[in-house]
Amino acid sequence: MPIGAWVASFVFDIGSRLVSGDAAALATGSRWLIAIGVLGAAAAALVGFLDLFAIPTGTRAFRTALVHVGLNLTVTVAYLVNFLLRPGQHGPVPTGLIIMSAVSIAVLGVSGYLGGKLAFQYGVRVANEDTQSAGFDPTTTAKD
Repeated sequence: MPIGAWVASFVFDIGSRLVSGDAAALATGSRWLIAIGVLGAAAAALVGFLDLFAIPTGTRAFRTALVHVGLNLTVTVAYLVNFLLRPGQHGPVPTGLIIMSAVSIAVLGVSGYLGGKLAFQYGVRVANEDTQSAGFDPTTTAKD
């Protein structure tokens, strides 16, 4: 849900700059989509931390998960700041906030790639650790 809300907010941000009509309505919609994304990310983080604690430390999967968590937390804080910088928009979203959203989405893309790697390569919360053991063996030297 956070990814969808944040991407939609970015579309609304751009729309607020391109439409000749009610840019403030799009800016307000974008702000609330950001809030929905932040709340969704907080809920997802609770489950994500449970997943993190189930991964054996010292493994490739654990190191990948730490980077994934760090990037997600960074993006969530960036969007929280972005939300707080937008009270009472009366016109198009400022360019600086659009750039902040674009950078956040790019970082979110990297984090999403790592999340996919955790699920599909290392089997975190998808398969038994014995099934996809490469990510759980601290001595594995296989390529990422």
